[in-house]
Amino acid sequence: MHITILPADTYVVINKTVLNEQDRKIITMLYQPIIGFAAVSLYFTLIDDLDKKEVRSDELTHHHLMATMQLKLDEIVVAREKLEGVGLLKTYYRQDNVNNYVYLLYSPISANDFFNHPILNIVLYNNLGKEEYNKLLNVFRIPRILLKDYEDITRSFDQVFSSVPGRSEILISDVASKNTSSIFLNDSIDFDMLISSIPKDMVNEKCFTNEVKELINNLVFTYHIDQFHMQDLVRDSLNERGLIDKNELRKNCRNIYQLDNSGSLPTLVYSKQPEYLKKPVGDNSKWAKMVYTFENTTPYNYLKAQYNGSEPTSRDLRLIEGLLVEHKLNPGVVNVLISYVLKINNQKLNKSYLETIVGQWKRLKVETVEDAMRVTEKEHKKLKKLINKDKNTTVSTRKYSTRNIEEKLPDWFDKEIESSETSKQEQDEMEKLLKDFN
Repeated sequence: MHITILPADTYVVINKTVLNEQDRKIITMLYQPIIGFAAVSLYFTLIDDLDKKEVRSDELTHHHLMATMQLKLDEIVVAREKLEGVGLLKTYYRQDNVNNYVYLLYSPISANDFFNHPILNIVLYNNLGKEEYNKLLNVFRIPRILLKDYEDITRSFDQVFSSVPGRSEILISDVASKNTSSIFLNDSIDFDMLISSIPKDMVNEKCFTNEVKELINNLVFTYHIDQFHMQDLVRDSLNERGLIDKNELRKNCRNIYQLDNSGSLPTLVYSKQPEYLKKPVGDNSKWAKMVYTFENTTPYNYLKAQYNGSEPTSRDLRLIEGLLVEHKLNPGVVNVLISYVLKINNQKLNKSYLETIVGQWKRLKVETVEDAMRVTEKEHKKLKKLINKDKNTTVSTRKYSTRNIEEKLPDWFDKEIESSETSKQEQDEMEKLLKDFN
């Protein structure tokens, strides 16, 4: 659901947990390399908004956040969504004359859980590199002391205390406790198909617990593993008791990813075009429909659609990941680039060709989908002029060259589509396209 947020919209912060100094350390040292400084700053700003009891804030406006953080409202929304994605924040919304939001704050997971998480740990390692990661690991590592030569003389509770009749009444009340909110992923795998693909005599009936299903879902997301590859990996990870060896499954998934990606590990990127860089809704032209598609589709899903629903090759996925991570292009802009290059380069994604265009777009500060579409249109017109001005080219060759270029044009290059309304058939086709992407 798309919600337009305004500076006058109000919010209340509710603390759902008990925060301590160790939590702050975990957020700045472990979460920040993944979600970035702005998201961490928003988290601590919301904590500072709480009252002295650290339970509930007064009603505040989002203009207060903008002034406090010195960020644009749309940048704050992106930071908020990153906090939601990693389980540090839940957001509730109520529409009114002035819209109201409720922000529920949660503790980070423990360092031990973080370093054993199938997504967060891998991304942290990839973002920091081996040396920095190991330094960080040593900060949280508990030193081991050999106690084999010592005797345990710890007293038990009943050895220290005695139970005697008392006069106090027991009052039941809500008491603050430490709460975390787990990372939520939509199911990306058909578990019924997965389970049915394994012979019953190979697997224990208690094999696929909710915990195991969550792990499989996380691994599918992290390593871009399709349904059929995961079925093989699960089978290879079964132990003699018919249960999944979770560490073995992790290792198998990691190995197959590194084999396909030259030894590298995955990272996380903000998957869709940020709201503040999107075109306002309301335009029903074909141009606007294409803009909407580029803005609301992840590059992975867009590329997959170009493969007619099949899994893209690992090489093409690495190219797309490089555009997002190394070159820091916005996701919607990457979609335009994919569409443009596939059209004019005979359905091939060539790294050097992509990087040439990326360099130009970075110098031109291309951030929005419409910017990217206008730039490609402009460059194409330049190319047409060069062909038409070539005096050494015969008329027939010139016409053929121009016609070839026209045939390779992406859909948005026709100026007429900006004002034309979509027909019923085109509307149905576009809706089907958007359904396939999302």
